[in-house]
Amino acid sequence: MTGNDSYIYRFSERMIDGNGSMCAELGGKGAGLAEMTLLSIPVPPGFTIPTAACRHYLEHGENPPGLDEQLSTALQWLEMEHNRKFDDPWNPLLVSVRSGAAVSMPGMMDTVLNVGLNRRTVNGLARRHGSMRFALDSYRRLLQMFGSIALQVPKTKFDQIIKAIEQHEDVMADSDISEVGLWKAIDRFQEVILLDSGILFPEDPNEQLSIAIEAVFRSWKNQRAKHYRRLNQIPEDSGTAVTVQAMVFGNCGPDSGTGVGFTRNPSTGEKKLFGEFLANAQGEDIVAGIRTPVEISELARSMPEVYAELVAITTRLENHFRDAQDFEFTVENGKLFLLQTRSAKRSAMAGVRLAVEMAREGLISRQEAVARVKASSITEVLSPQFDFSKGTPEAIAQGLAASPGAAVGRIALSADEAVEIAAEDVGATIVLVTHETTADDIHGMAVAVGFLTAQGGATSHAAVVARGMGKSCITGAKEVFIDAAKGILQIGGSTLRRGDWLSLDGSTGRVYAGQLPVRSVDVSNDDLITLLGWSAEVTSIGVRANADTPLDVTIARKWGAQGVGLCRTEHMFFAPERLPHVRAMILASNADDRKKALIKLLPMQQKDFETLFP
Repeated sequence: MTGNDSYIYRFSERMIDGNGSMCAELGGKGAGLAEMTLLSIPVPPGFTIPTAACRHYLEHGENPPGLDEQLSTALQWLEMEHNRKFDDPWNPLLVSVRSGAAVSMPGMMDTVLNVGLNRRTVNGLARRHGSMRFALDSYRRLLQMFGSIALQVPKTKFDQIIKAIEQHEDVMADSDISEVGLWKAIDRFQEVILLDSGILFPEDPNEQLSIAIEAVFRSWKNQRAKHYRRLNQIPEDSGTAVTVQAMVFGNCGPDSGTGVGFTRNPSTGEKKLFGEFLANAQGEDIVAGIRTPVEISELARSMPEVYAELVAITTRLENHFRDAQDFEFTVENGKLFLLQTRSAKRSAMAGVRLAVEMAREGLISRQEAVARVKASSITEVLSPQFDFSKGTPEAIAQGLAASPGAAVGRIALSADEAVEIAAEDVGATIVLVTHETTADDIHGMAVAVGFLTAQGGATSHAAVVARGMGKSCITGAKEVFIDAAKGILQIGGSTLRRGDWLSLDGSTGRVYAGQLPVRSVDVSNDDLITLLGWSAEVTSIGVRANADTPLDVTIARKWGAQGVGLCRTEHMFFAPERLPHVRAMILASNADDRKKALIKLLPMQQKDFETLFP
């Protein structure tokens, strides 16, 4: 049933209720899944609850009339489509519950995976996949996500339990914990949930699903989502859709895994599959930066058939949507499934290159290429870079170049600390340094000029947000060790403290101690020149520059400005050789001294005007 009275939009090989044009109703995720299903791309079956249901829930505090009944019917349908049943101890159906706004808000809202597991169904899952360890790992993941997201138990409490078990078993990662250790984690997680929330973890899968859906609805109103919407001018009242989808498992063993990728490099625009893959893991592991993944190209060696299929599918997606795609996928026992596709966020430099190359490839018109590049992106392409003309200092660390550009600022070791520094010292430049960023750090990321993380990859939260904000970012810098309590940052052999200067080169991944000089980029960018030429062909107005110095005019002329629209003459006096005379003029105690200073400034300013207006 679809239409105004329906809150269920199904997608499977045999039934599709939506399509890719329905982002406002189904959110970007739900619309993308429906469109991929229409294209016969391997997508696990599921259904999407539209944004209208979220809006009703947030306004009235309860689901809209009819949703619960339709949800029950949809579950029965999904059981038949997937040939598994909810709460079946022999062949259990598990689902993911994911958010999806009409406008992409990466990581800002919540997801709960493995819904449907309990102490009965975990044995059936183990039998079906031939691994009790896999089933227990999925069970502890459900407890961890459900507890922190649906019941508001602090995530750190679960992390501390996992860390203690890792230390006890002398292993390096949660993927190495034994079955015995996982049972201990499960028992202790359930104890923490009861003690902290006062609620016993629900064994009934239907209750789990109902609570998870409501938690995703509520996540529209969390602080990080609100902050992200303010930064990106996203309507506050649009709400999120919720997609309920049959689980596929990337944590089944070495022939399974999860990945995030882009059809073209989001930093440079290069036409080459770009992304990361993490074997024996679920999707949240890679975006959270918990473990450092490998490049997606490694799949060509470890799983060549999967890689070839992935390349073919993502090429089809790019051609179909006529834009670079950001996609998520899971491999379960050697079988590939696509879980998401959407237009990729990209750096300004990549955006220019993508627009020009896609126009030349015939995917889009020249006029559309011009329209796709924001004016602010041109500013970013021409942003300052480090000045290494007097030599290149030795880097103190090397990480992954996650978002290009130079960033120089004082160290803040938490998002809250970054906001405090910005409030105390208006105009301060801040570099946020953390183990990893999460969606809760968005307020601190907004005031920082760049991010450095010890963990994560080029598709982790910090990297994606940095590219969206146009800020420098380095991730996966393994030499970085942070003691936030003591305010100390250990990078290789260097010890720094909060407030010390740090310089990041997001184009190379190198980290430098101190305050490096920066310079304006002298760009001879063929793609940018081409795009500006195309824009001149379709423009109906002239462009004049704000130019206060001869250098400003030279740059403006180079990039096609037709004249100077505003010249603020006071800016002419900011040059180091002129400031002493300006200060002497201001501080002069009599007219004669003031006149002497002005006489020295006059020829400088006159020469500037002669250059500005030849």
